[in-house]
Amino acid sequence: MKFIDLTIPLGIATPPWPTYEALQVKYFKRLAPNGANGQLLTHSNHLGTHLDGEIHFFTAGKDIASLEMDYLVHEAAVVDLSDICGDYDVYTSQMVEDRVEVREGDILIIHTGYHHFGWDMPNADEIRYMVKHPGPDREFAEWAKKKKLRWIGVDCGSADHPMNTIIRDWMPRQAKEAELLFQKKFNQSLAEFFDDSKYQLMHLEMFPHGIIHAECLGGEIDLLLNRRVQIGFFPWRFVDGESCIGRCVAMVEDDEYNRLMAEKTNLPKTKFGDAFNPQHVKTLDQLTMKNME
Repeated sequence: MKFIDLTIPLGIATPPWPTYEALQVKYFKRLAPNGANGQLLTHSNHLGTHLDGEIHFFTAGKDIASLEMDYLVHEAAVVDLSDICGDYDVYTSQMVEDRVEVREGDILIIHTGYHHFGWDMPNADEIRYMVKHPGPDREFAEWAKKKKLRWIGVDCGSADHPMNTIIRDWMPRQAKEAELLFQKKFNQSLAEFFDDSKYQLMHLEMFPHGIIHAECLGGEIDLLLNRRVQIGFFPWRFVDGESCIGRCVAMVEDDEYNRLMAEKTNLPKTKFGDAFNPQHVKTLDQLTMKNME
């Protein structure tokens, strides 16, 4: 068995979720004269590829250390929505089930394509990555609960629609863009579509049901779209942790790994060596332009 890394690189340039603490690294000892290098790190838990734990939003929930390995590692459905959702769009459960089989108790990994705007990518755009990605409405959340999903992973800044978070107030220029799209596509204002009863529903309404999520996935996710595969997320055994940076991987048999690596040779690479499909960016740009016409 071999592993496909779905984790974005973590460094001082990795953006945290807006207003959260970025990574700071300080050497407190060096090889000369100490004989070893040592570093001190300061960062929030919501940085790079990370898993939001229940107690991030649910007082009576589990901490990260309480999550069992059988929960963190399981069969998953990986779905690509980059051909149907552009900037500020809303995705539905039907869009997911039209593309991949989702079974009760699955992990669900959602490829919005917005990892292509992550800091490690040639099309890096922090605002688009954090503020313009698509997200779900309550219909999707209710479907996820009926499916008894283990956890959900997304390749963008949040499992919630950015305009269903405080970002809507923080980024008025982008909120104005989203307002025009929602009026056109849904004949509703942002305030009507995402009213206070839905605020951050993927966090507030899901965590009490044990359905948490990983955010900022990436790596070589483009190799594994619209299919089922074993997925694992590996946070620290973090007692009292409300969330945690971690490593997310897909597990495939050796023969399939060899096939995927052959496919990788024909794709462009990031500066960190991850393969990506640039067609996703073209499609997202086309969808967004159409939405904004």
